[in-house]
Amino acid sequence: MRSDSPVVEELQATAPLSAGVEDLTFAERPRGPSKFRILVLVLAITCLHELGNLSLAWGLKHVSAVGLHPLAYITAMLNPFVAGGIVFLTLWMLTRMALLSWADLSFALPLMAIGYVLATVLGKFVLHENVGAAQWAGTLLIFAGSAVVGTTAQRTDQPSGTAK
Repeated sequence: MRSDSPVVEELQATAPLSAGVEDLTFAERPRGPSKFRILVLVLAITCLHELGNLSLAWGLKHVSAVGLHPLAYITAMLNPFVAGGIVFLTLWMLTRMALLSWADLSFALPLMAIGYVLATVLGKFVLHENVGAAQWAGTLLIFAGSAVVGTTAQRTDQPSGTAK
């Protein structure tokens, strides 16, 4: 190709735009989604996780016992609640991957700690499980500990080789 070709000129004109991101410092790089979108994603992740676990538990309580034989697992997966739980938990994992690509782990996980309380409430009132005072206390301690961790200052270092 000749250097005065319109295609070459267009490529040269757009090259600095694509190469410019690497030249920016860590603090100057474009940011991901807003905190509102991250919080909506955390809410979706929490709901998918708890719906998946609830559906899976409900379905497995209504099928014959699943033993060591692989055919028993395949039969159990044909139950609509078990299948739904698997779908919800697969979506949960995919959305969690998206969240962790956008937000710090130390920010995201404490926000999802409400899921422990929700799981205990669903177990008690939907699955009619026996939840004693020690389990409630443990659940609330886990939630409180996660809340404390979530409010501490971020101590993550920037990647090496970047300016502060």
